[in-house]
Amino acid sequence: MFCFESIVRYSEIDADRYMTLPAILDLLQDCCTFQSEEIGVGLDFLQENHRAWVLSSWQVVICRYPKMGEKVRAYTWPYGFKAFLGYRNFKIEDAAGEVIAYANSIWVYMDTENKRPVKVPKEVKEKYPFEEPYEMKYSDRKIQLQQNMQAKEAIRVGRFQIDTNQHVNNSKYILMAEEYLPDGFFVKELRAEYKKEAVLSDLICPKVKETEHQVMVSLENESGEPYAVIEFVEDEG
Repeated sequence: MFCFESIVRYSEIDADRYMTLPAILDLLQDCCTFQSEEIGVGLDFLQENHRAWVLSSWQVVICRYPKMGEKVRAYTWPYGFKAFLGYRNFKIEDAAGEVIAYANSIWVYMDTENKRPVKVPKEVKEKYPFEEPYEMKYSDRKIQLQQNMQAKEAIRVGRFQIDTNQHVNNSKYILMAEEYLPDGFFVKELRAEYKKEAVLSDLICPKVKETEHQVMVSLENESGEPYAVIEFVEDEG
């Protein structure tokens, strides 16, 4: 199990000094990136071999949002590979060892030259130490779109949203989708399915459906094909 320590920074908080949901996702994303770098299959390895890990889905459960200045520890571990898919858990603990958040994620190993999934090679699999899956209620990676979703104003992809894979970073989709949450909506659980890559200058057309304790956002291209579908579930307490 890989772990790194961090502290909640001013740049990661909202107006109430709590760590934002995109900042939590960035922490998880950084954690698995640091693990890959440490074991020698990080960004340089991937670039040299024309490969990339592309996130297919998130399921993140938030127990509480840490405040500015809190010390936190992020953990990650893979628990399985299947053909071109990689399965990875995460958790974040506070200084007392209490769990702040936990997550499941599914990743696709991609050939960046022909833009197709490829089988994870044995030499890559052997680099990662396996752990047992985290004890949680696992949701399906596919998110069923709801009917009668309301169209919102389109968003043009800017350079600040692009990552090393030359497409919109995972957490930037969440940042876009959060804009449609009602005031006071406390996100307890997030599910996100990433279906298509949005690149620089693409036009993203959001559609939104709000139901009791839940908001669904579909970020689509001009033809109505989703780039990402995000489901926010509110803490009913």
